[in-house]
Amino acid sequence: MRATNPAIRKVLVIDDDPVVGKSFDRVLSPKGYAVISAADGTEALARLASEDYDVVYTDFKMPGMDGLEVAKRIKASRPWLPVVIVTGYGTDANEAEARKLGVADFLRKPLSPEVIEESASSALPVLPALPAPEPAAALAKSAAPRSFVKSAALFVAAPFIGLAFAVALPFVGLGLLAWIAGRALAAHWPRAARFAKNLTLFVSAPFVGLAYALAFPFVGIALLALTGVRAARNRHAA
Repeated sequence: MRATNPAIRKVLVIDDDPVVGKSFDRVLSPKGYAVISAADGTEALARLASEDYDVVYTDFKMPGMDGLEVAKRIKASRPWLPVVIVTGYGTDANEAEARKLGVADFLRKPLSPEVIEESASSALPVLPALPAPEPAAALAKSAAPRSFVKSAALFVAAPFIGLAFAVALPFVGLGLLAWIAGRALAAHWPRAARFAKNLTLFVSAPFVGLAYALAFPFVGIALLALTGVRAARNRHAA
């Protein structure tokens, strides 16, 4: 497991000398790392049990648990976690033993800022660069033509659509009234109802046809305007 925020790399520094942790913090914090210090191995293991880290730096010689024991316990529970041992008393034998445990590196004190930064970069993969957000002015500029075309099309089509509804509404209303009257007659006089229904259909048919004939050009113009808006939008997007 890794830290939940991919933009911040968490570094755990284990050293009984607080100056070491401050040195790591001073070098790595401006680079986007979060540096947390622990005074000994026991405190470090407790922190690791409650939160995730991306790399651990541990001093070799500490009271109680030494750096090799800390590295061994970390690797037993988190084999993927890079561990770097830092010491001022390192020997070739100690370094060889640390390598067997799978530590990522073995640094010797005193540590320069360049060594600390280079070690952190080597222990962790490079974070991918996030794409720069498009400026708000550019977004507004690109959206302006689409908004203008859409508004213009609606402005042109609105009168025709309204006129089509105004022309068709009386005929639709007459047809509905005739249908309701036919259903009422059907409940009492079946033969009269059938006659009334047929008469209603006969009388309303020309009006319905006329309504369709009058409304069709306006509906067609509205559809053409909508098609034009979509074509303009697709062309701008391409």
